[in-house]
Amino acid sequence: MESELILHEGGCHCGKIKWRVKAPRRVVAWSCNCTDCSMRGNVHFIVPSSDFELLDDSNDFITTYTFGTHTAKHTFCKVCGITSFYTPRSNPDGVAVTVKCVKAGTLDHVEIRSYDGQNWEKSHTETGIASFSKESS
Repeated sequence: MESELILHEGGCHCGKIKWRVKAPRRVVAWSCNCTDCSMRGNVHFIVPSSDFELLDDSNDFITTYTFGTHTAKHTFCKVCGITSFYTPRSNPDGVAVTVKCVKAGTLDHVEIRSYDGQNWEKSHTETGIASFSKESS
């Protein structure tokens, strides 16, 4: 995937949560089959936390759900219920951005890879997903 970062904007359905994220035009996204992602049908790409910015008063409309190890912070809008981003267990130093919540026009290509959340530890090791939240050098 290309490495030039551009600004993408997005947010939730009702517009109470808005954000900006620096990422390439072409991203690797993850389709996970863990109990949470499979129910939501979530497909997300991961960026370092420093490349993600909440805008305006978005924090006022965020609520968080955790389960299991409580490492993942599943954030969603208090008004419309959409998870437009969250902190994933695989990358607690990063942010997982829901592909479908990015405003149209800035993502040129999304390569979707599978993450076996039902066999989390094995998939974490085999996929190299942890590297996606590291700062580029």
